[in-house]
Amino acid sequence: MSTPNVLSLDIPDVPMLLSVYMPFLDRGGLFVATHHHYALGDAVVLIMALPGENEDLTVNGQVVWISPEGVSGRRRPGIGVHFSKQDYNVRDRIETLLAGQLDTAGPSLTL
Repeated sequence: MSTPNVLSLDIPDVPMLLSVYMPFLDRGGLFVATHHHYALGDAVVLIMALPGENEDLTVNGQVVWISPEGVSGRRRPGIGVHFSKQDYNVRDRIETLLAGQLDTAGPSLTL
């Protein structure tokens, strides 16, 4: 088995977090803009900084969605990363930051 890919994601504010969060994934997930090629099912390690927090979080995940180069509209090339079972706490932290906004979200970079 190969070593998972390591990605870094800095989320400076709540509107950006709302635009990259994937709440329809049961363990939570994030869209990560990237030009690197990934395949569905690839293991990744995501190191991220959430808005207003000083410590980086490390999440193990799996690629479950791909937005390819040349994608049309407002979309950007990147991947959707589904968090691992051990990372429910990260999903909970994100959803606490987004409390009351998930149903009223504006444009998203995800599906």
